[in-house]
Amino acid sequence: MDSGLLVLRLVVGLLIAGHGVQKVSHRLGGDGLAGGTEEFRRDGFRGGRLTALAAGGSQIGAGLFLAAGLLTPLAAMAAMGVMTVAGTVKWRKGLWVQNDGYEYPLVLVAASAALALTGPGHWSLDRLLGAAPWPLWVGVAAIVIGPVSGLLTRVLLNDPALSAGTTEERTGHAKAVD
Repeated sequence: MDSGLLVLRLVVGLLIAGHGVQKVSHRLGGDGLAGGTEEFRRDGFRGGRLTALAAGGSQIGAGLFLAAGLLTPLAAMAAMGVMTVAGTVKWRKGLWVQNDGYEYPLVLVAASAALALTGPGHWSLDRLLGAAPWPLWVGVAAIVIGPVSGLLTRVLLNDPALSAGTTEERTGHAKAVD
């Protein structure tokens, strides 16, 4: 079981961290901070560069902490939060990733939830530092707070004018947006 948890942590954590690196730099095929900022604008978010930096930084931090098995429930909570936001962006496209749906963010949320509940396993910094195993209530709190924080982030940062603009761009019906 410890080997399986290590593989799960490394794959999920490094993929989430890599996704964050793409948001804020040109590494790993990213479009840099300007590209990340534009992506959030297209997706209907206000906040510009700050939003892109916060999202990218959260993904990098949560991913690296998950990979290392450090503060695992908190790292999983942060990962679930940012990937829930990603899922809300892709929601209207349906489930499947070939249609740019929310399948991939959902898998990362579920894997992060599993790690919050099972713990990081023996080969982790949590175990090395004596923090693991975490009490069950900590994992349960993480799997509730993570997605709820992602949904609240989406609601608070949603800019209806930007969302209307992206809808018009997708449908090809151009209208003036204030």
